Amino acid sequence: MSLKVGDRIPHFELLNQHGELFNSETVLGVKPLVVYFYPKDETPGCTAEACSFRDHYEEFLELGAEVIGISSDGVKSHQKFATRHKLPFVLLSDSKKKVQRLFKLPKILFGLFTKRITFVIDKEGLVSYVHSSLMPDTHIKKALQQLR
Repeated sequence: MSLKVGDRIPHFELLNQHGELFNSETVLGVKPLVVYFYPKDETPGCTAEACSFRDHYEEFLELGAEVIGISSDGVKSHQKFATRHKLPFVLLSDSKKKVQRLFKLPKILFGLFTKRITFVIDKEGLVSYVHSSLMPDTHIKKALQQLR
């Protein structure tokens, strides 16, 4: 069972698509976050989801929130994915599945892939909404509704 509404987000550090260390403490307690976990760069559903977050990114910013995508793909894969699709938000490489374990994500396909799940986190670092669905387009709609 993943983190649920009311749970505090654990501190984590991962490399972003530029190979720079991202520290969750730089944003937790500062602004709301939308952290979405996805299975794999460049797959049809994950590309649609990322591009939908991209297309609505300004709406997230207007609501004061930052978007962060996390998968098990490496930094180079994330860099190509972000560049190819002009993604304006942070992608984090969780190749050792450390953050997936911190968020208590269930394993899918024998632990080979990341589960598609989105967490909306309030300014205080508490989960305010969790959306788990295979349908990539629903994640953006639900996250925006929750932030509003």
